[in-house]
Amino acid sequence: MHLIIDGYKADFKKLSDKTVVYDFLNMLPEEIKMTKLIEPQVYLYKGNKKEDWGVSGFVLIAESHISVHTFPDREYINIDIFSCKKFDSYKSEKQAKDFFNIGKIKSVTLERGIDFDDPQELKEDMESSRVNLTAQTIKFLGVDEESSRETHD
Repeated sequence: MHLIIDGYKADFKKLSDKTVVYDFLNMLPEEIKMTKLIEPQVYLYKGNKKEDWGVSGFVLIAESHISVHTFPDREYINIDIFSCKKFDSYKSEKQAKDFFNIGKIKSVTLERGIDFDDPQELKEDMESSRVNLTAQTIKFLGVDEESSRETHD
């Protein structure tokens, strides 16, 4: 599973603070029931353009990794949660939104590298993915979910 979050209108002070990014990366693995292999690694980056700076960090988990890249002057954050084990992507998205005071989120969840031995499990996963993708599209487009259901059912 791979959750990709683009967060807009996030809190400048939180995006600028290495300790905040560290705390997020330190807390999240346990919250999503993953196994942290190392302490989070967090770095301040300063690019050639004045606004091209921020905090980047990652934590390796037994299931893969979690990374964060912030751009405080743009009030933008990018978060990737990549795991070979399923996790609650909605809960993770909400935690990121609350932690960094993100005003607007665009996200997508990809299923990656999962093999299914049971055809019923594959069918259920495909149906779940369709529902999640529909919900994400509706949220992205700002369409009222109830009226959308009425026209598509």
